[in-house]
Amino acid sequence: MARTLVQFDFPYPGPWGAEMAQAMDGLARDIAGEEGLLWKIWTESQADGLAGGIYVFETRAAAEAYRDKHAARLAEFGISDIRARLFDMNDTLSDITRAPL
Repeated sequence: MARTLVQFDFPYPGPWGAEMAQAMDGLARDIAGEEGLLWKIWTESQADGLAGGIYVFETRAAAEAYRDKHAARLAEFGISDIRARLFDMNDTLSDITRAPL
C-alpha cells in the first residue's frame, strides 16, 4: 500500500488543550470522514504559537486532495503562513519502529 503522510502547521493563537478540543470537536468529526484518511494526530505548541497535524492517507491522491481542501479552509479562517508537506512513507522501516499502520 502506498500511503502518504501530510504534515500541516500554521500560526495559531489558541485556545489550547481541553479548550481547543472543545472548540475543534466539529472540525475533528468532519476530518474523520475524509476519504482515504487512516488517522490524524493533532499537534499544538502554545510556546511557539503553532498548531497543525500529522495525517496518514491511503493514497497520494487522497493526501493531495485533502491538503488543498484544508489549506483553503484554513485560509478562509484567516490563517496565513500555512505549511503543508507531503511525504511518501517507508512502510518497512516504519514497521520496525512500531508506526501505527
